[in-house]
Amino acid sequence: MPYYFAYGSNMNAARVAARIGETRRALAGVLRDYRLAFDKASRVPGIAHANVVAAPGARVEGALFELMAPDQIEAMDPFEGYPHEYERRRLSIHTLEGPRDAWVYLAAPGTTAERLRPAREYLDHLLAGEAFLSRDYHAELARVEAVADLDEMTLAQLGLSRHSPR
Repeated sequence: MPYYFAYGSNMNAARVAARIGETRRALAGVLRDYRLAFDKASRVPGIAHANVVAAPGARVEGALFELMAPDQIEAMDPFEGYPHEYERRRLSIHTLEGPRDAWVYLAAPGTTAERLRPAREYLDHLLAGEAFLSRDYHAELARVEAVADLDEMTLAQLGLSRHSPR
C-alpha cells in the first residue's frame, strides 16, 4: 500500500480524514537528513506553511499514513497546492517497523521566503500530532513563534478554520 508522510498541519489525523477520508493506519515516522522549516510562503504576507529542507544529519518527525488506495494522495494534492506550491516526492521514512517509501510534499522552487511565521491555528495542527512525535520534538514545536488572533477571512485564505479540522 502507498504511504503519505505528514510533517506539517496534516499531522492532525482529523485533518487528514476530513481531506482524503479514512486511512488504513498512522504511525510515527522520521525523515532523515532533512529539517523542518517554516519558510513556505502562504497567500498571506508574513505567514508561513511548513516545509522540509535537505540538511545532512537533521531529522523531521511526523505521521506516516498508510493509505487505503493509491489515489488518496491525488485527493491531497489540491490541499497542498500540488504542483505549483508544493512538489510531491517519494522519500524513505524510518519507522519502528523499518523504512517505508512515502509521498512527501516539499515547497516548489520560488515559493519560499525568510522571516515567516506560522499562524497559531496552523501550528496547533502540528501540535495535534503529538502521538507521532518524541517529547523533545513536540516541545520544540511548541516553542515556535506563531502569529495569533488572525481574523476568519485571513484564516480562510490560509486554508484554516477555528471551526473545522479541514
